[in-house]
Amino acid sequence: MISSENHPYKVLIVDDSALIRNLLMDIVNEAPDLEVVGTAIDPYDAREKIKQLNPDVITLDVEMPKMDGLTFLRNLMRLRPMPVVMISSLTRNGAQVTLDALELGAVDFIAKPKLDIRDGIQAVAEAIVERVRGAAQVPQQKLLLKQQRLKAQQSRRQQTVSEQPSYATTDKIIAIGSSTGGLDAIREVLTGLPTSSPGIVIAQHIPKTFSKSFAERMDKLFPQRIEEARNDAPITSGVVYIAPGDCHLEVVRSGAKYLCRLNQDPPVNRHRPSVEVLFDSVAKAAGSNTLGIMLTGMGRDGADAMLRLKETGAHTIAQDEASSVVWGMPGAAVQVGAA
Repeated sequence: MISSENHPYKVLIVDDSALIRNLLMDIVNEAPDLEVVGTAIDPYDAREKIKQLNPDVITLDVEMPKMDGLTFLRNLMRLRPMPVVMISSLTRNGAQVTLDALELGAVDFIAKPKLDIRDGIQAVAEAIVERVRGAAQVPQQKLLLKQQRLKAQQSRRQQTVSEQPSYATTDKIIAIGSSTGGLDAIREVLTGLPTSSPGIVIAQHIPKTFSKSFAERMDKLFPQRIEEARNDAPITSGVVYIAPGDCHLEVVRSGAKYLCRLNQDPPVNRHRPSVEVLFDSVAKAAGSNTLGIMLTGMGRDGADAMLRLKETGAHTIAQDEASSVVWGMPGAAVQVGAA
């Protein structure tokens, strides 16, 4: 799909709240390359509007009358796969349902505030436009590939015999950065790793409530121990540390050990956690003992730091365009020669 000012991406907004529909419509229509072609108040209404309007992307509320968003999404991905951005609440239950939606095939999500919805949504207007635009550009074949990978991951996990992690001090570090599509890509990477692998630190662009829920869910699925990073936690082999959604994650050296260090410094490249911050810290703390991996995501967060990491002698890898939901961050790393 190619968009221009003459042919903007067509957006369908599906939400039972008139306030949310109107707010999203105003925000999306401000972008010159996006146009809201219709709104729907429930999944049955949405089904008819999709047939009539043939949108490029839809925003979908998780909680709706008549049919919940997950059931509708499951049917949509089976019958007519298309890019979907979920609208979910910043609650623990909202986080769990959103993670379910991403596993069913949703491309991305927008977390709506629990209180003061009007001002809260206006505050993240730029991110909403970016995510809707990014999702609209995802071709159908990548949605199908995503579903195939998720099924393959489930099959491989069922066949895997759980090893007992060693939890020994790690002398090497695997550092991973990701954003849009990253939750699936992280699962794909971890599915192929033994529990004896070096300690893994991850900066994924995700809200606080969602990062904790994601870590807990992953910990149940994989033989590795997977946890939300804690300040001054020692980094050991067989353990995966996911940056909290409101903190930068850095790696620091303390004698022969590596530690997680969290801070709430201002966002870098508009993100906290930022991949730039993580990669710069491992370059300083571990240097050539690092394996740096850039996975799918919008923007270019971490690309320059990955180049600096590579210049220390570290091995660096960027996800290829064909398998990336969005080849922004890995593409930027390739362009600057960081991979």
